[in-house]
Amino acid sequence: VVTVSDGKMVEVGIVGREGFVGTPLAGGLTKTPHRALVHVAGDGYRVRASVLHEVLPMAPKLRILLTRYALVQGMQLAQTAACNRLHGLEQRLARWLLMSQDRVNSNMLIMTHERFATLLGTDRPSVSVVASWFQKQGIIEYKRGVVRVLSRRKLKETACECYEVIQEYYLQLGLK
Repeated sequence: VVTVSDGKMVEVGIVGREGFVGTPLAGGLTKTPHRALVHVAGDGYRVRASVLHEVLPMAPKLRILLTRYALVQGMQLAQTAACNRLHGLEQRLARWLLMSQDRVNSNMLIMTHERFATLLGTDRPSVSVVASWFQKQGIIEYKRGVVRVLSRRKLKETACECYEVIQEYYLQLGLK
């Protein structure tokens, strides 16, 4: 997410089991305007920035892989910015659910309407209206902070083209 001076934040990308956070490190930078939030429990690895900077000169294949992933993240960020500005909440929520499901490989996501609103740059009541509509359409089932995707096909039909565009970035680099 990116946070602005009044404390509000918006999602600019999603990282799952296919990637890493801290992409500026791959290019030798030491700061990022992004903040990583963990939404789904799971295993991960942490590498200190100093260790990564030490190892990268001796591991050119790793540097190339991390740099390519950083480029994909940059393209995802640009597409997400366009999506957040140009597409309706139904399309954005469908895209987010699909992308999250891809990264955790599960039909279940632990997420509150408040968190969806924060990530999608909108208010909680709007998310509740869309989630209720999704539930009535048989797209999701929602109970007390747990979303279960019932129909991936319907989610894809509801999502804007941004989901497929972002998927294509990952396919081109062999990350999917």
